[in-house]
Amino acid sequence: MDYRNFKFETDSDGIALITWDAPGRSMNVIDMKTIEELSDIVERVATDAAIKGAVVTSSKETFCAGADLTMLEVFSREFTTVAKAEGETAAVKRLYEESRKLSLLYRRLEKSGKPWVAAINGTALGGGFELCLACHHRIAADNAKTRVGLPEIKVGLFPGAGGTQRVARMMAPGDALQFLLKGEQIKLSQAKGMKLVDAVVPPDQLIKSAKDWIKAGGSAKAPWDQDGFKLPGGLVYSKAGMMTFPAANAIYRRETYDNYPAARAILQVVYEGLQVPFDIGLRIESRWFAKILHSPEAAAMIRSLFVSMGELNKGARRPKDVPPNNFKRVGIIGAGFMGASIGYVTALAGIDVVLIDRDQEAADKGKAHSHKLMTTQVNRGRATTAEREALLARITPTADYQALKDCELVIEAVFEDRNVKAETIKKAQAVIGDKVIFGSNTSTLPISSLAESAERPADFIGIHFFSPVERMMLVEVIMGKKTGDAALAAALDFVRAIRKTPIVVNDTRGFYANRCVLNYIREGHLMLMEGVPAAMIENVARMAGMPVGPLSLNDEVALDLGWKILKATEADLGIQAVDPRQKQLLADLVETRGRLGRKNGKGFYDYPATGPKRLWSGLADLQQTKLDPDTIDTQELKARLLVVQALEAARTVEEGVITDVREADVGSILGFGFAPYSGGTLSYIDMMGTKAFVDLCGRLEKKHGERFAAGKLLAEMAAKGETFYGRFAPGAPKAA
Repeated sequence: MDYRNFKFETDSDGIALITWDAPGRSMNVIDMKTIEELSDIVERVATDAAIKGAVVTSSKETFCAGADLTMLEVFSREFTTVAKAEGETAAVKRLYEESRKLSLLYRRLEKSGKPWVAAINGTALGGGFELCLACHHRIAADNAKTRVGLPEIKVGLFPGAGGTQRVARMMAPGDALQFLLKGEQIKLSQAKGMKLVDAVVPPDQLIKSAKDWIKAGGSAKAPWDQDGFKLPGGLVYSKAGMMTFPAANAIYRRETYDNYPAARAILQVVYEGLQVPFDIGLRIESRWFAKILHSPEAAAMIRSLFVSMGELNKGARRPKDVPPNNFKRVGIIGAGFMGASIGYVTALAGIDVVLIDRDQEAADKGKAHSHKLMTTQVNRGRATTAEREALLARITPTADYQALKDCELVIEAVFEDRNVKAETIKKAQAVIGDKVIFGSNTSTLPISSLAESAERPADFIGIHFFSPVERMMLVEVIMGKKTGDAALAAALDFVRAIRKTPIVVNDTRGFYANRCVLNYIREGHLMLMEGVPAAMIENVARMAGMPVGPLSLNDEVALDLGWKILKATEADLGIQAVDPRQKQLLADLVETRGRLGRKNGKGFYDYPATGPKRLWSGLADLQQTKLDPDTIDTQELKARLLVVQALEAARTVEEGVITDVREADVGSILGFGFAPYSGGTLSYIDMMGTKAFVDLCGRLEKKHGERFAAGKLLAEMAAKGETFYGRFAPGAPKAA
């Protein structure tokens, strides 16, 4: 058989070297062709008496990025096809058989009778690392950038090629569960300490060391296939086991509220698998994997967090006919918290930064922010002092706008005031070249109106970062009415250069993310004013799948900012545009009591100098009515918190603010943490079914008001039985 993905060669000692090199890809991934070729290679090694053992490695910088999840999407589509043609029983059987092929292949390798060594030359993840675990010995090339792990849980899956069973037999079950449920990518030093990697050697010694292990008589039997093998953590039904699994179940429920079927499946397969022989454990794992693969949560998470996010990161929305931008020098105007943070991530990407503020002292303070962030990384062992100094050398703080003349892109991040921004834009455009794109980091002011201050509105675009910039992966790119393709391409190229994920939205008040977030926060405010206990609001929000409750989130973004937005909305759109109950609450907290949120240590929560934050005891005094928590429908509260966000997302599609459904979903998860298990705001509607969603909106509207009214688009889709991903084909923007 001729191999497309592998190179096969045997040395004079009879040791086969299998080098993985998928053509046309920057990283090796597992697809059906890879499985087919590797199956042939395993049989060749197993049946050729002249071959004494095998070493598998990669010719790329990484070992393997894992399975091509689009392959798993195909499995799900085939399930639907087979179910219609042959019935659901046949479809389930087909899905089970197809999805366990990799597991059976790795087990054949493991029991081939020949020793296999994984020579891990770079990062190995998912199914790629499961291949390493199936090998009898694992040696890694010493590289600080190499990571290994099983991150499938992050896209709604779990390791389905034997990973759960091997890891749970290599370490105590509590440690195994933590590794599997967190899905973290760990360093080689950690992996060696956990016995997931046997040795770490200099890169130039990697292949030699792997072959030497085979020549020294390396065993062709995995520990669990040897007589007398004992589980590292003891039996499941033992004192140690009973201290692990009940506690693990409690932690799982506390952290996930049972929203993630894959996490529950991990607990199940480890618990059951450790009580039976290894091969039966693999069968249990495969059955659960097929079940989870067909779950709506996995389908939605794979689509949004792998397929769609990958497409957006690769420039799905970038104008094709604009030459690529290779930024060497970027200007940031405003060295406050946001501007300094944008400067930091830009310099981190290897781009020189001109950081401007009103005077040298303010600019220097902005650069000091980068020093602080890098020092934290140094102290945690994630960066070196040399890397810190190199980054700081790329940042030039100044008060002189003339320093912008050589910049290829300029971004303003000054105070959120129309007049201040207009003055900044004019001063900058008097210096920069006539082909330089100008970006505005604004979270509230419409881009089209800001562009009125620009000499070239076609080259003016919104680039909205989320706080804290260094941790938040989303950037909203906002198109003004006159923004041109060159500006869009430049903004997307920049976002890609700093390793963030962009979504493109059309101009409107609050853009996309903030419109949804503000509705979420408002719903929390209204619940409080209805008499729902504050703690219940916060806890139910987390039960619904949100990372933090609406009151806590409001504290983080600042109550006085919310108050300013509410007053500006009322001034621009009229008194009917704001809810009087929310206005009363914020006026009392901000104007009367001076509670501004975390920034001044008091908001909905109190922030003591020592110890964790706690809900302010005075909140109950703001409630004219106090409801008995035992009489409150928690399912309705959960629905309200999610529906108000999903409804707003649907409105942005109807209004043409969002023109690609992928961006609504990816943006909602990365931007404000919308229930990741749902796949995002629009996937949440599709998963429920548009008709069921509209019916739910009707019930909530009748009880709680017109903010829950489904719009014309949703009503039409419900009547036709349409979904967002059915009506609006991803990648092909359409009018609503």
